[in-house]
Amino acid sequence: MLLLLLLLFSFQCCGLGKYLSPSAMLCSYFLLAVLTGCVDPVSGYSNGKVSVACGGMIPQHGYEPSLDPSPYNLSVDTSTFSPGDRIIVSLQVASSNPTFFMGFLIEAHDARKLNSPAVGFFTLTDPHESQLLQCGHIQGSAVSHRRSSRKTHIQVMWHAPKNPPPRVQFLVTVVQQYEMYWVRTAGPVVFLRGVTAAPSTAVPPQTTTPTALSTPFTSVGCGHNKSCLRDPVSCQPESDPYCFFLSFTTDGLGRSVMFELSGPAEGYVSFALSLDQWMGNDDVYLCVKNGDGVSINAAYVSGRTPPELATEETLWGRAWRLADGVIQCRFHRNSFQPHRFNFNQSYFLFLAHGSSHQGVIHRHDRQPLISSSQKVIAGHPEDLCGSRSPLLIKFHGVLMLTAWMWTTSTAIFIARHYKQLWPDTTLLGQRLWFQLHRTMMVLAAVITVLAFTLPFIYMRGWSNRSGSHPYIGCAVMALSVIQPIMAILRPAPESPRRIIFKWIHFGGGTVAQILAAVCVFQGPSQQALLLPSPWSPAVLTGWMLWIVLADLLLLIHSCKFRDRGTTGNNEDKESILFAQLEKQQHGEISKVKKMMLLVFLTGNTGFLAAFINAIASS
Repeated sequence: MLLLLLLLFSFQCCGLGKYLSPSAMLCSYFLLAVLTGCVDPVSGYSNGKVSVACGGMIPQHGYEPSLDPSPYNLSVDTSTFSPGDRIIVSLQVASSNPTFFMGFLIEAHDARKLNSPAVGFFTLTDPHESQLLQCGHIQGSAVSHRRSSRKTHIQVMWHAPKNPPPRVQFLVTVVQQYEMYWVRTAGPVVFLRGVTAAPSTAVPPQTTTPTALSTPFTSVGCGHNKSCLRDPVSCQPESDPYCFFLSFTTDGLGRSVMFELSGPAEGYVSFALSLDQWMGNDDVYLCVKNGDGVSINAAYVSGRTPPELATEETLWGRAWRLADGVIQCRFHRNSFQPHRFNFNQSYFLFLAHGSSHQGVIHRHDRQPLISSSQKVIAGHPEDLCGSRSPLLIKFHGVLMLTAWMWTTSTAIFIARHYKQLWPDTTLLGQRLWFQLHRTMMVLAAVITVLAFTLPFIYMRGWSNRSGSHPYIGCAVMALSVIQPIMAILRPAPESPRRIIFKWIHFGGGTVAQILAAVCVFQGPSQQALLLPSPWSPAVLTGWMLWIVLADLLLLIHSCKFRDRGTTGNNEDKESILFAQLEKQQHGEISKVKKMMLLVFLTGNTGFLAAFINAIASS
């Protein structure tokens, strides 16, 4: 308004004549001086050359940075590194916030001293949208935007220095609009391999004493005003003593998060934040029973090793409760905490429990419950779901059960009782029973080989915590490969060595079936695929009795009509005699066997479907 009045005054004073008089020129100079004095000095950096912001990472926009949770995620492709390694750093819009950003500045600092100079250097993957800056004495130690276009994702490459600090944290400033930006948001922390402190699981003395809770936690509000992860699904910690429960609630400004953790355990309950679904390089929080109280601590797991407890105070508002074998604890943590994971990023959640002795924790008793998807901790409330069985192990169980509970048992059942059912029916030049038997056994071998590889892929090697199950599984795997090879090399029917082949083939198949049954019984008790007990062994026992009963019924039925005085060693002669006998009995044996085969397949399918459903729900 002031500028408009000055303009009107100047035009009235000076006029708009065709020629400028000296007085008009004087008025023009006056106008120019007034306008120049009314303009505030503003520094704009739409070209991204913001070296002046190094260190503090504050844009020179003249506005205060936003205090709302940042709608952007800064992520890395690995959480550990060695000197000279390259790490892909990605800045992107959070999936739940459809927005954009125009400017950014990314730096890497020693996580122990975030105000120290930047470490390492960057290289570009998209030079049209990003450019390198020199912060301090290192060229490329920061990276910023090249132009003020709207962006939803940017990616750069960070190179670790030759002598890096043990922990490096990435920091980012993001500009959405000129007056809306987030300054020096804490990003992920990456850890130097091989220099972490010696693991210690003893609970350190706490500077503040946690208070005792008077009432149990409640599931009321899950998915509405707090996020929850529960096992079993939708269980209620206030009434179910076997409910494992984790909830987290963000304060109104997103600056801190309150966690509630509960579960039946002898020694401790814990949860972890992870960038993937593998244990290692995770942000861990422990509630450990220690005497008549509970110690509540933050920790870090650098691999498949005991957690390293944090030495600095990161938690506040701690409280606990012990009742009926259930450990409950509550605590708060700031969303942005040095040396800890940033709650404005998304992580997988792990929920574990186990035993402890005088505050020292032992390995968790069961496979941790792992959330099905990543979750932004400080994001909107959700009722989460998870599983204690990794997907690869689930596929392993389903495939092995399919191969041995259904395919192999059916193939053996047909070979044992149905050789004489279709004496004149052939398929591709071979008798029908033989083609069915061979096809199913080859299919079972292929499925077994595929299923055999999955645990090694998941464990990334051999498991030393699975008892005899993997050893017996290797024997089953070997026999599964040997049996079809032996069948291919079998002697001709008239060969005198045929009887040797029969006994070896029968013996190898029987041993493989027995060992597979042992493996099937051991499988549901494995930590990675822990199915309900005693349901699992009861159903497996029922399946074994079902196969034995079906065999006995057909054997008894065959003996009833068998002419024992006319049997011989020749298979073709035996087939002819049985075919004649079936004709004489007006097809009675054929009808009974066909009906029994249908019943057998129905029963096998029912048992298999029950286990597949249990595995899918685990």
